[in-house]
Amino acid sequence: MNTQSWRSFDFILLLSVVLLVIIGVAMIHSATRFSPSPDGVQWDAPVVRQLLYGAVGLALMVIFAAIDYRFWRGANWLIYAVMLLLLLALFIVGQVSFGARSWLDLTLFPMQPSELSKVLLILVLAKYLGDHSEDNGSFRHIPATLILAAPPIALTYLQPDMGTALVMVAIWLGMVFASGTRISNLLLIGLAGGVAAPVVWSSIKPYMRDRIVTFFSPGADMLGASYNTQQAVISIGSGGLWGKGFGQGTQSQLQFLRVRHTDFVFSVLAEEMGFIGSVVLLVLLALLLLRVLRVAQVARDSYGRLIACGVATMLLFQSLVNLGMNVNLLPVTGLPLPLVSYGGSSLVNTLIAVGLVESVAVRHRELGFGI
Repeated sequence: MNTQSWRSFDFILLLSVVLLVIIGVAMIHSATRFSPSPDGVQWDAPVVRQLLYGAVGLALMVIFAAIDYRFWRGANWLIYAVMLLLLLALFIVGQVSFGARSWLDLTLFPMQPSELSKVLLILVLAKYLGDHSEDNGSFRHIPATLILAAPPIALTYLQPDMGTALVMVAIWLGMVFASGTRISNLLLIGLAGGVAAPVVWSSIKPYMRDRIVTFFSPGADMLGASYNTQQAVISIGSGGLWGKGFGQGTQSQLQFLRVRHTDFVFSVLAEEMGFIGSVVLLVLLALLLLRVLRVAQVARDSYGRLIACGVATMLLFQSLVNLGMNVNLLPVTGLPLPLVSYGGSSLVNTLIAVGLVESVAVRHRELGFGI
């Protein structure tokens, strides 16, 4: 990529990403600073690992931005095969964590294939929908895209990882909608989903059903399944306008709030930084989404536009679900807040996705990127 191309690099998008990563690192440090590291090794502390993953992810973001996004279009079936092989490998050599066989132990860099699969699925669907753009208004292409999306969704669900499987479903729906599908076709999809709901309910794991039941009856198990959501609501409510101060949150520092640096990092921020800090975070997330959608708007081809739409769908769905479960408006799913929650695979692959969007941006040099 020549120097001229970098003039279209979306530096506002980059700024929003960097600021969100910095906020995430700060909140992870606050939430875990009194947690003992294994064998006292500080290099294994969550904040240090997040910093390292962030540095790797930002480097990969620049690399993927430099690679012409159309290169991936020619490797579509290889990408699809790699995605399925990685997900299948979990059932043979995968490591179990929190009840799910979702990790591949690569020693220096443990990998969660389902996180990478979200990005690869975006590329696969963008290729198919872009190649059939003239037919995307009809219902005929929907079964074909569902056939492509169903295997990775099913393999992710069977780990079991229902949260990430739902993200993939959302990506599929969002990209089908962005491709120009008629509203009537989307209503048919919704009707089919409603019909299948009883079957899905009977097949999900008992702990997944418990989370949903607890959401509708939060008072049923105050010291058990609903404990953490209640603590999260207390954390958010106690922050007030300006918060209690960095590292001064009682619910997080006294460890009443569990999984506070992953699923409930927003509750830590709301307690310590208050309403003002929460608004700053929400504005940055909104800016991130707007810049990605702006790239989709000015993309030079359907493939690039659909990549940006897929990434925007992924970011929006994960953000809404994570924030919703923090304020007890949605059941707990274990989905991280993009770029903020602790998690190496999530952070790195989200930054790779942003790199793909930047690749679309820098190859539309004739258009500006003002809001």
